[in-house]
Amino acid sequence: MGLTSVLIVFFMCASTTSGGNDDCLARNFGHGSVVCECNLSHCDSVGKVALPPAGHFVSFTSNKAGSRLKQTQGQVQPNSTGAGLRFTIIPSQRFQRIKGFGGAMTDATAINILSLSPANQDQLLQQYFAPQGIGYSIVRVPMASCDFSTRLYTYADSAGDYALSNFTLAAEDTKMKIPLLQKAQAMSPAPLSLFASAWSAPAWMKTNGALIGKGTLKGKPGGKEYKTWANYYIRFMEEYKKFNLSFWAITTGNEPTAGMMTGYSFQALGFTPETQRDWVAKDLGPALHASPFADTRVIMLDDNRLLLPHWAKVVLSDVHAARYLHGIGVHWYFNHLVPAGISLGTTHRLFPDYFLLATEACAGWSPLDHGVKLGSWERAEEYAHDIIEDLNHYVVGWVDWNLALDMGGGPNWVKNFVDSPIIVDTGKDVFYKQPTFYSMAHFSKFLLEGSQRVGVSASEASSLETTAFLRPDGALVLIILNRSEESIPCEVWYPEVGFVALDASARSIITVVWATH
Repeated sequence: MGLTSVLIVFFMCASTTSGGNDDCLARNFGHGSVVCECNLSHCDSVGKVALPPAGHFVSFTSNKAGSRLKQTQGQVQPNSTGAGLRFTIIPSQRFQRIKGFGGAMTDATAINILSLSPANQDQLLQQYFAPQGIGYSIVRVPMASCDFSTRLYTYADSAGDYALSNFTLAAEDTKMKIPLLQKAQAMSPAPLSLFASAWSAPAWMKTNGALIGKGTLKGKPGGKEYKTWANYYIRFMEEYKKFNLSFWAITTGNEPTAGMMTGYSFQALGFTPETQRDWVAKDLGPALHASPFADTRVIMLDDNRLLLPHWAKVVLSDVHAARYLHGIGVHWYFNHLVPAGISLGTTHRLFPDYFLLATEACAGWSPLDHGVKLGSWERAEEYAHDIIEDLNHYVVGWVDWNLALDMGGGPNWVKNFVDSPIIVDTGKDVFYKQPTFYSMAHFSKFLLEGSQRVGVSASEASSLETTAFLRPDGALVLIILNRSEESIPCEVWYPEVGFVALDASARSIITVVWATH
């Protein structure tokens, strides 16, 4: 591609022309910004984004003021404007490659999507997965029930069934999640990467005899409960395969630390890093290796990133476990307690051959800021900040929690209501695309699988947050987050191409795409 050691671009506002997507049907619910309503007659869409010709760029802006992926096109300029703040993108500095972005097909998500009319069901899925949508390529699938279910169940609730002869998918799978996953796959221009996470083993296999609360598997790794639990994963994938759905990956279980907490209120299965290490080495790894799913990736942890690097050191320092593992899954809760450089950065330096994937996040989870807030721009900024921070610390993708929830942030059997990028209003047969939907879009729509992060340096201290990637098609993508109340002018310089100048408007997210040759 003829790349040199430095890349810079400057966005000349005076030389641009504005285009745009289908207009957002804005609705203001009093939370600081707007949502975009989608109904049977209207739904905004960014559409297919073509790579601009050499010497041109296209930018997309969303902000608190109400812009949603507003498109601007213009020419790259040969000379600098002399802006005080300059971002230099350094393509010789190469880091991780992108896997993708996505969300979770929970029971609650399926219930909400299916509550819409058939036409709106399709339209909602298209917003995420179709070519005119925002490019989701990863879907997390809970194995049996979680808090975002309406009841407690597993696939093997017959006590003592160590052979799993009575293993049966639930109606939530066969009647709800699987048909929607099949539709999403049919809409997607490329195969979706599904990964499965289990919340709890059957109660009869656990020390506490219940799906919820503090409890681990009975016995020890290598014993019959641990081996049966490994085979449970195999049986799950076998059943989904009957519906032509394959899994790119499985995780070792959702939030293993939750099952070590006394009084934990919903489904959990406790593991220490030591027992997770030994279960992978003695049971899960060998069972997968001997099955038709030997190529399935195994993602350890699937819990808060503050557990790193300790958890990774315990598990991956053991050669018998490490040989069966491929990645490390992290959640975003309590991220503020440990800097990303210590958790993610140190883990990558210690174990560079294992990918880091953000496997769960949601707004509205904190008791201090709970549930749905229609139109909250602050939550969109929280998403963008965390995604940029993760990407700048070697994470290969970012997977949101529920794809869709109702107006109350559910259903959720334990009333653990949270927010979602899409909120469904069943009574009106409409759904609302939250600011967080567009925050996700600024990454998922433009960072294609295989895109490689490159270096970015700033000429001076700034409140702007940035990340940059070179795509497989030769495009450069720069994403900027401005969480300040002021518009900030800047320039980015690419010596072989030229300059582009940008005025980063207050409280905005901007994605810029241009050809590098």
